[in-house]
Amino acid sequence: MRAIFLEKLYEWSLMPYQAFKKNKPWALEIEDLLQYPNPTLGYQMGRFLLHHNFTLQEKLENHDVFHVLTGTGITVPEEISMQFYLLGNGKRSTYLFSVIFLGALLYPDKLPMFFVKYRRGKTSLPFHQIDFFKLLNQPIARIKDTFLIQ
Repeated sequence: MRAIFLEKLYEWSLMPYQAFKKNKPWALEIEDLLQYPNPTLGYQMGRFLLHHNFTLQEKLENHDVFHVLTGTGITVPEEISMQFYLLGNGKRSTYLFSVIFLGALLYPDKLPMFFVKYRRGKTSLPFHQIDFFKLLNQPIARIKDTFLIQ
């Protein structure tokens, strides 16, 4: 029930959040991403999206990059844990704080997992503000090594 509640909130907030974002959409499809060589961020993004039957959401592409780089799954608790990771990494936004507040409130049993992700975010160099579109051709291992992403 709590997952359904949070998923509905996400659906309602998606369009206003996209409208608020100032970044340029990537204008790519999964097929474009899969054209990158295998070890690159672009290719891994394409595989992630294909595996989960997702499409790139305009102006929210970095969200999927965060999943790929941090190895975070797509369940509701995992989505919340990724926001804890990003908080540890230095990201600050009303949206992030809302997810963290509601996630901690609705998933107190997952707080140990959330705090582990927060600590991992703190040990990584800040990457939440990077324009990953420019790094799609880079090997994912190099990006992870550069930013100390576990």
